[in-house]
Amino acid sequence: MPKKITRFQKFLMHNPFLQFFMFLYLNVKILSVVAFGHGGTRDSKE
Repeated sequence: MPKKITRFQKFLMHNPFLQFFMFLYLNVKILSVVAFGHGGTRDSKE
């Protein structure tokens, strides 16, 4: 049987401000990983 969504979870999902900040946080996280190197497959010649 699937889990029911609690009122608090529903509140978090339907709150546009929290969604916006979560979106920004995830973007910063992803960009920091990409910007500071994530162990790519190319060898740098420098």
